[in-house]
Amino acid sequence: MTTIGFIGLGIMGGPMAANLIAAGHTVLGHDTQQAAAERLVSAGGKYVDSVAAATAADVVITMLPDSPQVEEVVLGPGGVLDHAEPGLLLIDMSTIRPDTSVAVAAAAASRGVRALDAPVSGGEKGAIDGVLSIMVGGDAEAFEAARPVFEVLGKTVVHVGPSGAGQTVKAANQLVVGGIYALVAEAIVLLEASGVDPGPALDVLAGGLAGSRILELKRRSMAAREFAPGFRIDLHHKDMGIAIAAAQEAGVALPMTGLTAQLIAAARAQGYGSLDHSVLLKVLENFSGKAA
Repeated sequence: MTTIGFIGLGIMGGPMAANLIAAGHTVLGHDTQQAAAERLVSAGGKYVDSVAAATAADVVITMLPDSPQVEEVVLGPGGVLDHAEPGLLLIDMSTIRPDTSVAVAAAAASRGVRALDAPVSGGEKGAIDGVLSIMVGGDAEAFEAARPVFEVLGKTVVHVGPSGAGQTVKAANQLVVGGIYALVAEAIVLLEASGVDPGPALDVLAGGLAGSRILELKRRSMAAREFAPGFRIDLHHKDMGIAIAAAQEAGVALPMTGLTAQLIAAARAQGYGSLDHSVLLKVLENFSGKAA
């Protein structure tokens, strides 16, 4: 089995690392939070107290909040590339700007390191269950080398193109996810304002053409106003910024994306940044004067 350095053991990274351990891999994990370190050790991993120590592996995975953190951990002084041996396979599974992924891949290549951008979709539950959707950008041979790792973590694993392509696909994913959450929220507001119980109504929607993974997994928790974070509004806000920047770079108009981004920004302004992105329901209730 493989020795894997795993940097970033949060809501997503923690269960992903645990699945790799359960599959028989040796995981050297690093995170700035003590609780994350304790969870890793409980799962059978080895906690290391530096990025350098996590780089003493065959594969290094980073799962970090945003582009600045990836740049610091991978490209910065004392970062992954400062300590990496030629031949290392670096897999960044964070959701960041495509241009950052391209820069990381170029810097890695100059050190003889193979780099892939491999953001994921599926939320905390998908990470726990090992059924994430993984969209991978980078060299095809590096992708094949990483496939055994990806197959532990995900159910749908697709090589989508060169470096940065994985992040572009993730941006497209996030604009779709945000839009669906907003529409499901609007449906609940309409149903309740019209005196219709959203429970059975959403069951009908989930079984028809309006059905989606979000309705399948989230309709009951949304109707019950349960917004414990599987994926925080703060992070989705960041992702919508990436999508809008990508649209500007490509020279295309994405008006629905802009509207969804504003709803997510409103959620942050209303104090919901630390809650799940399904909390868009509260935003739309507030807009309609229907807040509980």
